[in-house]
Amino acid sequence: MSGSFPRLKNKMKIGRVTLSDRASGGIYEDKSGPEIERVLRGQFDEPVDFECVLLPDEEKQIVAALKHLCATGCTLVVTTGGTGPGARDVTPEATRAVCERLVEGIAEQMRLQGTRTTRFAALSRALCGVRGTSLILNLPGSPAGAVESLDAVIDLVPHALELIGGKTGH
Repeated sequence: MSGSFPRLKNKMKIGRVTLSDRASGGIYEDKSGPEIERVLRGQFDEPVDFECVLLPDEEKQIVAALKHLCATGCTLVVTTGGTGPGARDVTPEATRAVCERLVEGIAEQMRLQGTRTTRFAALSRALCGVRGTSLILNLPGSPAGAVESLDAVIDLVPHALELIGGKTGH
């Protein structure tokens, strides 16, 4: 899908947040975050800057990170992990707390596509929303699930970013 994103006059800044108690504790390596970064880099004809964050599943820390990334110019903020129904899965709550508007259709599309591969995709509580001029997108924590979810909606992201940025003339 390379080239589906508009040409950039300046480097685009993307926030990438991995949420995992175990990865943040050094128990295992974060594999989904770098995989998402690889996929996103392939979408642009020009350089992209990433600001990467690795956090435990703590809602207050996630809220602070999302606010920071949006405030420092990340047009797109992609999270991976913490979207399931488990007690420590609080990424959707943190995302909802910082977003001014939700974009339900993007999350619905990810779940719909995911259920074609595994029924467990229906357990995802992932959200997508807008804070200021930033689009926040929650992805599952598994590398395969994260990439599959991103692939399901990546073609929607450029237009969403244009609309969020004020380009509403069609």
